[in-house]
Amino acid sequence: MSASIDQAFIKQYQTEVQEAYQRQGSKLRPTVRSKTEVRGASTIFQKVGRGTAAAKARNGVVPVMNIDHSQIECFLQDYYAGDWVDRLDELKTNIDERMVVANAGAYALGRKTDELIIAALDSATREAVGTASGQTDNEGLTRAKVLLAFEMLGEADVPDDGNRFAVVGWKQWSELLQIQEFANAQYVGPEELPWKGATQAKRWLGALWIPHSGLTKNGSLRYCYFYHKTAVGHAVAAEITTDITWHGDRAAHFVNTMMSQGAVLVDDTGVVRMRCKE
Repeated sequence: MSASIDQAFIKQYQTEVQEAYQRQGSKLRPTVRSKTEVRGASTIFQKVGRGTAAAKARNGVVPVMNIDHSQIECFLQDYYAGDWVDRLDELKTNIDERMVVANAGAYALGRKTDELIIAALDSATREAVGTASGQTDNEGLTRAKVLLAFEMLGEADVPDDGNRFAVVGWKQWSELLQIQEFANAQYVGPEELPWKGATQAKRWLGALWIPHSGLTKNGSLRYCYFYHKTAVGHAVAAEITTDITWHGDRAAHFVNTMMSQGAVLVDDTGVVRMRCKE
């Protein structure tokens, strides 16, 4: 056997972990503004306020908007997911055992990425509830509640530019399927039906709707969100990397998959929480 066989194992395993993370590791990372190659224990996301246009006299001085600038600090944390791969098991099962461990590590870190983003969403304060609108916590995800959240984003001048997202629990996804405007081809067209293929996402009301099993549940209430991509910041100091070491006393490789990431709420006006009874 070649003396460099371990290097081939390490390189192939690293590739498999990265591919697994990119394929199914995190659902929410593409839905927020993400900064990579951060150096240090924290990073800054810029929040810019509104500018106001004004007229000027001929040959006069151009008016200054005096846009409000603020900085939102995002702290990063290190996360690890390790496991053992027995040398003889590897020889017996060949690729399959390595892929099982690779996927497990990548999915674990992918879930951690989503946990960070969900924690940032949980710090938002705007909610689609109120007696004036008829929306209460004693109901699931209704058409009226969705439209109220949609209205709140519009009234806050949150851009309707294709970068709006909505993340809901699976119970709420089932409730959406009972709304004709969400699930009927006469409203959304045959290409946007949620029944086609794998249930991953669907575009409706100018937003991409995503079912997710990891949303916060407080008592009987599931916290769902309608938000704009720029409202949440996600920072990466170290993408998923893998360290593999041989332990002769165990006759096994120890596979350590790790990353350094963080998330923070940047703009509270760009997020609306929909509390749904479950």
